[in-house]
Amino acid sequence: MEDDLPRVVPLSGATNFRDLGGYVGHGGRRLRWRRLFRSDHLGGLTAADHEVLAALGVAASFDFRGVDERAAAPYELPGIAQHSLAIEPTVAQRMQEITGSGRTLTVPVVEGLMRELYRGLVNERAHRFTEFFAHLLRAEAPVVFHCTAGKDRTGVAAALVLLALGVPRETVMRDYLLTNEVFKPPWTPREDIDPEVLQALWGVQADYLEAALDVIDEAHGGPERYLRRGIGLDERQLDALAQRYLQSS
Repeated sequence: MEDDLPRVVPLSGATNFRDLGGYVGHGGRRLRWRRLFRSDHLGGLTAADHEVLAALGVAASFDFRGVDERAAAPYELPGIAQHSLAIEPTVAQRMQEITGSGRTLTVPVVEGLMRELYRGLVNERAHRFTEFFAHLLRAEAPVVFHCTAGKDRTGVAAALVLLALGVPRETVMRDYLLTNEVFKPPWTPREDIDPEVLQALWGVQADYLEAALDVIDEAHGGPERYLRRGIGLDERQLDALAQRYLQSS
């Protein structure tokens, strides 16, 4: 049965590639399986991985990585149109500024940078999510959206999509935290950085996403008003999104 489909799609070159299908949205209708995928970057996919994506029918990818990130790990996937929705990374730059000034990177400092990132995503990068939703409203075939690790920029994008489709907030958070179970960070221990600092950077925490949701609630009046005023989705578009990505019954 369709509801038995695995959420995580096993690939050799990406560890955080997963399906948003099956979550319960508006009116008890579930998200369609094999239509919306979220992932870490696709620059390391193997030929066998390409075959998996072809079998899934993925026709478009939406890449939230910045310019240098895309250049460092480019990809070409047969039959898949790439769309750049660049959101430049800020945390690594801030970390370099901190260490360059002689200060020590600690877990609380990095966690604070991560919360700041999430607040900035919904406040200052809303136009990218507006573009993203416009693509989703036009897509006729399965799509994947990703950044580098598939957890922060992608995590906020996934949360907004799920909220727009009526998925309860606790389910949105559960999907977000799934990264900690499946993502294998591309780092090795470094003598100059505490392993717990790296974990705070490469993992996800509920309070990271809550920082974004708090902004949506407190500054915008909740997800519905944010989607309308911050993203620019009107009632007709929200209905069209539900029609496209939710099962009929």
